[in-house]
Formats: sequence, structure tokens, C-alpha cells
Amino acid sequence: MSRPSLKHPWAISIFLLYQNRMAQEVILAEISIARETSPISPAETAALTILASISFCHLLNDMMQSLLPAIYPILKNSLNLDFGQIGFITLAYQMTASFLQPVTGLLADRKPRPYSLAAGMCFTLAGIVLLSRGSTFYVLLLAASLMGVGSSVFHPEASRIARMASGGRHGFAQSFFQVGGNFGTALGPLLAAFFVLPRGQASIAWFSAAALLGILILGRIGIWYKDSLIRSARRGRARDMDGTGLSPHKTAFAVFILLLLIFSKYFYMVSISNYFTFYLIDKFHVSVQSAQIHLFMFLGAVALGTILGGPIGDRFGRKKVIWASILGVLPFTLMMPHANLLWTGILSIVIGLILASAFSAILVFAQDLLPGKIGMVAGLFFGFAFGMSGVGAAVLGKLADATSIVFVYRICAFLPVIGLLTAFLPNMQRAKRPA
Repeated sequence: MSRPSLKHPWAISIFLLYQNRMAQEVILAEISIARETSPISPAETAALTILASISFCHLLNDMMQSLLPAIYPILKNSLNLDFGQIGFITLAYQMTASFLQPVTGLLADRKPRPYSLAAGMCFTLAGIVLLSRGSTFYVLLLAASLMGVGSSVFHPEASRIARMASGGRHGFAQSFFQVGGNFGTALGPLLAAFFVLPRGQASIAWFSAAALLGILILGRIGIWYKDSLIRSARRGRARDMDGTGLSPHKTAFAVFILLLLIFSKYFYMVSISNYFTFYLIDKFHVSVQSAQIHLFMFLGAVALGTILGGPIGDRFGRKKVIWASILGVLPFTLMMPHANLLWTGILSIVIGLILASAFSAILVFAQDLLPGKIGMVAGLFFGFAFGMSGVGAAVLGKLADATSIVFVYRICAFLPVIGLLTAFLPNMQRAKRPA
């Protein structure tokens, strides 16, 4: 597949549509398989609508979240920030989300709150407005923290809703849910490059419209969620409470291994999402707009890789997907620091495509290990992912200040070696496709 010219915004739009079409074909193929085995009932149709709606809200949420790192070049120049301060802004956002997500997930397991999603989006709205007006480093820290609170509420409960609407295809549902967020994350830098950069920091306030739209949709989803909880309470939750046959010690060790794999994935991912633009500008002397487009290409590949990982895990086993995703990306990460601009762009797309398939497989694997604790597991893994991204942003920012941004990428290239720990995961029985 050829790369679109970096000089033409319309080419980037066509590339995004092409990627979105490929993702849709995967989704339609999965639905067709389900239709061949049994007709889709009105309840299943409603569940698919809810799954699409929550994925769209994930797109809106993560699009707004990704504006923060996308405008770092503006903030760095206008407020005279150094790499360390940029890292700490990300740390404020990521750590807020990291600490709160397991708590909100655990509370949701004990007493689900159907309308908490809409309430959480209100925090994101407040963060967006404050980010558009922030003129000091500490105001930006507050804006980032508010956006982190919004994510801490959204991700655990939205992940639970995706599982409830999955019809038993948990990997597919998580991938469908995740791909909305990945496309939103990819759109953030693109919108920043062509909308925020020409108009300045104040133009971020226009994205509050996306937050308001999200609040309205999540309010409607809350009604379905409330009705589903009532139906589930009547039927019982036997399906999600089935045991795994593993001892508590083996289960805890497996969860620990999965968290180390998350560390490997997100420490490397943050090196791209936060500092890839600076890397390209420093090494290849490209414009800020061109660097943002390269970042968009990487994040678009992440979105496509996400939607492929879940269905493949449902069919062939999640452990195989984790093997291929974490360790399989190692040759490409080792090559990228030594590549020219053309191959850097190509390798970043390949890395994003392969590495992105891991999270859905890891999350569903963990949920299968701890049945009945869906919210807590989602909160723990989303929170840990956010936390590692925040710590990684701060650590890598300080390392870049002390050495160089090119040196950071040479060190991070070895992180996928941690994928060897996949060998210690138990061989979980592959879930059967629903009849």
C-alpha cells in the first residue's frame, strides 16, 4: 500500500477512509459469520447498535484526549516549556486516570452506575475548555488532570458495556470498542495540524462540541445499560462467574505477566505518541505539519491493528496474538532508529499495526482469568496502561533532555524483548463461538 503525499491533506483523508473501510470489512465479516449460525434477534440488533455507539463515543473521548500531546509543539514554543515539563503535563493526565480507573472499575462491579459515563464526559469538557485558555504550566497541569478524570470514568464502564453487548464474542467486542478510541487518537494530531496549529490554542474550545455530543449519546446508552442490568439481575450472572481452574497463586502470577506486557507495549507507544514529532523534526528537519502527519499515519495503523487483534484472538487464541504482537514487533523497532525518513514512516506503520493488536487480547485474557470482576480488570489494565504512558512520558522526556531524542528511540527499540514473558502465561481454553 503506497503512502499518501505529505503535502496534500486530501490524500490523508482518503487514506483514513481506506483504513476505516478495511476495519468495516472485518466487522461485517464477523457479523456475517454470526448470521450464518443463527438469525440476529431484535435484542442482538440493539446490542450491536450500542456497541457501535460506545465505540463512537470512545472515538470522541480519545480524539479530545489526543489533542493534548498533539499541541505540545505550540505549548513548548508559546510558554517556553522544556521536554521535562511536557512530560509532567502528560504525567498529570496519565496518573490521574491511572489511579482512579481501578477504583471506578471496582465500584462499578459492586454497584454499576448507568449514567456515570455521561458524568465523566463532563470532566473532559471542563478540561478541554481550560486547555484552550491555559496560559501557565500549572493551569495546563489542572486541565490535563480533569481530562484524566474523564478517562478514568469512561474506560472501565465503557469496556463493561462492550462486553455486555458482545454476544459472547468478547475479543471482537473489545477490538470494536478499542478501534473507536484508536481512530479518535489518530484524528487528534490531524485536526491539530490543520485546525489548531493555524488558529492557535484558543481554537481547542471548538472541540467542546464533541464533548457535548458524547454526553448526549452516553445518556442514551445509560438507559440501555440500566435496562440490561435489570435483565441480568433476573437471569443471574453464571456465564461471567465460571471458574478458570487455576489456583489463586497462578492467576495472580498470570496477571502480573500481563501487566509487564502492558508496560512493554505502552512504554514504547508513548515514545511515538509523545515524541515522534520531535524525533522527526530533530533528525530529518521536517516541518511541524509534516511530522504531525507522520504521527497520524502511525496512529491510523494502530487503529487498523486493533480491530484485527480481537477477532483473531477469538478464533485462534489470545495467547498467540500476544506472542505475535509484543515479540513480533522487535525486528522493526530495532531497525527504525537507523532508517531514513521514508523507511521510518513505513516502519512506524508496521510497528503500529502489529503492536496494536495486543491490548484487546491482553484485556480479555485478564477478564477470563478473573470472571465476575470485569470492571475492576478493565480499570486496572486501562489505569496501568495510562500510568505507564505517564511515567514513560516523564522518564523519556528527562532522558531526551539529558541525551538526545534520537538516543531515546535507540533505547526503546529493545522494549519488545519483554514479550518473551508470554511463555509463562497459562494456556487458557479458547472460548467457543456462540451458537
